[in-house]
Amino acid sequence: MRVAQGMVGDRERAHDVVQEAFARAIRGRFSFRGEGSVEAWLWRTLANVCAEERRSLARVAPWAAAQTANGDEYGLRELRVAVAALPERQRLILFLRHYADLDYETIAAAAGVERGTVAATLHQAHASLRRALTEVTP
Repeated sequence: MRVAQGMVGDRERAHDVVQEAFARAIRGRFSFRGEGSVEAWLWRTLANVCAEERRSLARVAPWAAAQTANGDEYGLRELRVAVAALPERQRLILFLRHYADLDYETIAAAAGVERGTVAATLHQAHASLRRALTEVTP
């Protein structure tokens, strides 16, 4: 749920995305080929549904795709905006690592990339966030 909320930026849409991901996983359970863990396959399904949701939202209201969660109770608005601005793969891998606490192997399987690509992508995401937050901070 936390990964979905981070990916789509809204708690209610995240509920819908998680439900849709599990519904797709159940409907498509016979398409699982056993090439990797079931956990990685489920994460990939969730990532695909999140990406579809973001694309459909961007078509309907382009400004809403980067919209952050309501409130700024912890002063994290800038971080949320910076994360929302990351490229899709960087954002996905960042959330799978820091929200879902997955290891690099599972992230690689879920994202459909090599393990080394996970490390490089995380490095790029962290560097982008550092730059974005440094620009915001006086």
